[in-house]
Amino acid sequence: MPDPVPHRAEIVVDVAAIRHNVRILKDLVSADGPVQLMTVVKADGYGHGMVESAAAAREAGADWLGVATIDEALALRAAGDRGPLLCWLSAPGDDFAGAVAAGVEVTAYTVAELDEVAAIGGARVQLKVDTGLSRGGAARADWEALFAAAAAHGAAGRVRVSGIWSHFAASDEPAHPANDAQEAAFREALRLAEDAGLDPEVTHLANSAAAILRPSSHFDLVRCGIASYGLDPAPGVSPGIGLRPAMTVRARLVMSKTIHAGDGVSYGHTWVADRDTTVGVVPAGYGEGIPRAAGNTASVWVEDSLRPIRGRVCMDQLVVDLHGELPPAGTEVVLFGPGDLGEPTAQDWAEAVGTISYEIVTRLGGRLVRRHVDSDAVGETADETEGTTR
Repeated sequence: MPDPVPHRAEIVVDVAAIRHNVRILKDLVSADGPVQLMTVVKADGYGHGMVESAAAAREAGADWLGVATIDEALALRAAGDRGPLLCWLSAPGDDFAGAVAAGVEVTAYTVAELDEVAAIGGARVQLKVDTGLSRGGAARADWEALFAAAAAHGAAGRVRVSGIWSHFAASDEPAHPANDAQEAAFREALRLAEDAGLDPEVTHLANSAAAILRPSSHFDLVRCGIASYGLDPAPGVSPGIGLRPAMTVRARLVMSKTIHAGDGVSYGHTWVADRDTTVGVVPAGYGEGIPRAAGNTASVWVEDSLRPIRGRVCMDQLVVDLHGELPPAGTEVVLFGPGDLGEPTAQDWAEAVGTISYEIVTRLGGRLVRRHVDSDAVGETADETEGTTR
């Protein structure tokens, strides 16, 4: 990573790692046939920067990009992306017309939603079926009506049904019975769609975990989100395929001091020193998206050593145990990173606070500055944005 910059706390994203991960995933899923890869860049690229992550993914050969909302899709178009792009979450009043005009493929869950898109004319639309996640997508009882309506709109030239898809509920648990049930249900949906006269260009079910663990679910296209950023979608289950975490979160100590046995630390004194020690103040807290639950559970990396967080994480800062040392103000603190040097990873933080790595990286923002670097480039290129990662 580059030398520290004059910011209290920052996110550093290595776009070379994203390219590396996308290439690995593309090679993995296309090994047994012509399976396309969608890199999911929703939620500001899972906290890594949507536009920068999208560009890196395209450079590495991603066939598609995926986002949740029309606003995200239009932002990518405004940034210059012109490749295949799917969005899948809409709400009443969303700008379907703008999406269609920008060449964005939209998703319909219901006949009413499909009718709204068809009224615009010329749309490329994908149909989502609910195969067991019980979230978005057409319920089983509504599949045939949705397919019939789509076929009628297609025959009239109002839409082109370009895809049919669904989403796993438990692909990170390979033995979970929902996986077989959902794949069977999806195959049933495709048969019903064919019976209705639909001939989609792509069908897709697999997310990151299924892309790695369930080749039978690859169909024409897989959607890889978290794995594209180098994080394991099924910790303890996935085989090592060489993914590299792209994000490092770091700060600088603002001070260090000595405390004595019996001294409490931070609000509520949830940690009390059992010996004389030293502590350091790190200028990042839940105002930057650091989990408040990390108090007394997670650790950071200071001067080549793990340093546990002591006491509650505050809005603007947190306190770490320096084990008797007094490093000067300005000393680098790595909250988490790739783990190459022994520093905690996003997965370590997730386990410490009882969540998943997706949430750890995606929730960061607030006053954190985000910089993009390219470890494959000669010299450093950096793009700084502040307050745009939430």
